[in-house]
Amino acid sequence: MSQQKNEAALGEAFSEEAVADYLQRRPDFFERHGSLLLRLKLPHETNGFTVSLIERQVSMLRQRNAELERQLKDLISVAKANDALVEKIHQLSLRLLRTSGQAQRLEQIETSLREDFGAERAALVLFAGAGVDAAGPGFVKTFSREDQELKPFSAFIQGARARCGPLRDRQKAVLFDRDADGIASAAMLPLGKNSSIGFLVIGSSDPAHFHPGKRMDFLNRIGELITVALTSEPPRSVAV
Repeated sequence: MSQQKNEAALGEAFSEEAVADYLQRRPDFFERHGSLLLRLKLPHETNGFTVSLIERQVSMLRQRNAELERQLKDLISVAKANDALVEKIHQLSLRLLRTSGQAQRLEQIETSLREDFGAERAALVLFAGAGVDAAGPGFVKTFSREDQELKPFSAFIQGARARCGPLRDRQKAVLFDRDADGIASAAMLPLGKNSSIGFLVIGSSDPAHFHPGKRMDFLNRIGELITVALTSEPPRSVAV
């Protein structure tokens, strides 16, 4: 009984937080009291057996090491994906640099999206009167900015920020016609300041491919690159 009273009194004098703080500020405590490590026992989380503090520490270090290894693999995977995307953007840049004229650039944009980026579906919406010649491949669609058909995109156009996620049925019907049912997720990229010349939509049959948490920086670069390509004047030859 006296031992229990002593333990109770000790518990009042030293809270768990105080003991934890004491040990944390004195990491060499168990070096000076090594025999205590062998006497301390902790219940095992899975089978109810007791293990020494050292064994528990080893177990926790192994778990931590496994978690760090998983995080490292995730980082390597993301880095490889980013490198691949940078290469695709580079290929798009080269295609556009080799062309002179909006019609050819529109064709190269469609080709790059299909061949370099592996886009399953894509639609390039250009606003009438925005100064871009819309003569190009079939994926180019021209609308007046106030066209009622674009009403499902009004919030996106006004927000002028890249988005990823599912498209509404009305949005898919406007852009993809008979292929609308096959679009499960999409990336929408504004073109120009405040979507001044239009926007690009890239669709995928994979619901998780363009998820709302996807990084926007690379998508924004693609949008900026296409905007410059469609609004810049072709180089003029200089007489020598």
